[in-house]
Amino acid sequence: MSDTIPPCPSCNSEYAYPDRDLFVCPECGNEWKPGAESDNTEQLIVKDVHGNQLQDGDHVTLIKDLKVKGSSSVAKIGTKVKINRLVDGDHNIDCKIDGIGQMMLKSEFVKKA
Repeated sequence: MSDTIPPCPSCNSEYAYPDRDLFVCPECGNEWKPGAESDNTEQLIVKDVHGNQLQDGDHVTLIKDLKVKGSSSVAKIGTKVKINRLVDGDHNIDCKIDGIGQMMLKSEFVKKA
C-alpha cells in the first residue's frame, strides 16, 4: 500500500484508514481496494436462486434448512434475513440471523423477499 491514503470515493471523506488489504471509510462505511478509486466498472454482482440481483440492505428468505457449522442450531426454511453486506467468495452474503447470530450464506440458498 502507498503511504498516502486517498479520500473515500463514495463520500470524499478524508478520514479513511487502511484495514488489511482494503481502505475503510468510518463516515459512510464504504470499503474499497487500493487503486480501485478510479475503476468503478468492477462491481460485485450477486444473484439469488431465481437470478434477482441482490444489494446491501436487501431482505432475503432462506429456501432450505441450513445447519450452522460448529453448533447444533438450524436456520429454518422461510427465515427472513437482512443482508449486511455482500462480499466476494463462496459464502458471499454477510448477515445476522435472529436467534443464531452473524453468519455467512451462499446466495444459492436464498431468494429475494
